[in-house]
Amino acid sequence: MIDFFARCWLRLWRWRTVSGDGPLPDRCVVIAAPHTTNWDFPITLAMARVSGVRISWLGKDSLFKGPMGPVMRSLGGVAVDRSAPGGMVAALANELRTRDELRLVVPAEGTRSRTDYWKSGFYRIAEQAQVPIVLAYVDRSTRSGGFGPAIEVTGDVRADMDRIRAFYEGKTGLKADRFGPIRLREEEA
Repeated sequence: MIDFFARCWLRLWRWRTVSGDGPLPDRCVVIAAPHTTNWDFPITLAMARVSGVRISWLGKDSLFKGPMGPVMRSLGGVAVDRSAPGGMVAALANELRTRDELRLVVPAEGTRSRTDYWKSGFYRIAEQAQVPIVLAYVDRSTRSGGFGPAIEVTGDVRADMDRIRAFYEGKTGLKADRFGPIRLREEEA
């Protein structure tokens, strides 16, 4: 039933899902970019359902309280206490190492506002868990989105980020002016 509603919702808003290079790895970190509005999430979630991809995503713990909690968890949500971020990377990397299947969506920008740097958590989680990073996108200019290639983390942050930048080049978010440069602070070290 949810798949049917996802298809209808995407069709209503004239979005199309682009199929990727093949099936996603069972265990991976998925970058969700550009992340410029609250609408990016339901579009990405609908595209995953239509593509038959089961994803998990991080959300503020307040979203999981009350009657919406079971709904958020059934949609793949994982509650995160943002007031206590210490150890989150290690805990999520451990989850990826111990599960047979976990495709964890991480909004690399860390915010819906324009920012000068992406958060490096997605990279550090993938590196510690020894899993690939899948490049997912929503592109307003083509009203399309989907799951792109899976890249292996090499430890060469700049080279890995160059591959990520090349993939996202030309893709625009729903609010194009909120999509900042694709770079990590670690690249400048």
